[in-house]
Amino acid sequence: MKVCILSDSHDHIALIDAAVADAKAAGVEAVLHAGDLVAPSTLHCLEKYQLPVHVIHGNNTGDLFALTQLAHKPGGVVRFHGMDAAIELAGRRIFIVHYPHYARAMAATGDWDLVCCGHSHKVAIDAFKNCIGGTTHVVNPGTIGGVGQAPATWVLGDLATMTFELREVPKSLEYRDRATADHV
Repeated sequence: MKVCILSDSHDHIALIDAAVADAKAAGVEAVLHAGDLVAPSTLHCLEKYQLPVHVIHGNNTGDLFALTQLAHKPGGVVRFHGMDAAIELAGRRIFIVHYPHYARAMAATGDWDLVCCGHSHKVAIDAFKNCIGGTTHVVNPGTIGGVGQAPATWVLGDLATMTFELREVPKSLEYRDRATADHV
């Protein structure tokens, strides 16, 4: 099973939409968002892909009431887990949290095959030895929102092989969409 791992979208709709479109074309079956979505309405652009979107809130929480309502929409794709998530996909135990230091601590326990995080806006794909003698992968996909000078990045993960590939979305997509909207 392939997954789209992203974080820190910060309301950049065109960029998150482009990332999930690319991910869907690559065969992903779920989206893992490691926080700082901000406005829940940002996720409406993902409904057309019909992929489950597992999301946590991060430190830029936005409207948690609206996010909870969106997650309870009949037939909806959003699964809101709160401040962190413990899920299982394709037989892999996955933990999603916003903060990298918390992610490394959870990886050390050996309870998880994969821990996803965000917050720093810096890409990091690592494999750590855990306390039970195994390996836990920790993935920080950077910022799909391309916050500041950071590129707009996400990670394509293959849970069968536990391999992770960094992908980038051109930030110019967002500016093109804004320019089009300004002239309509």
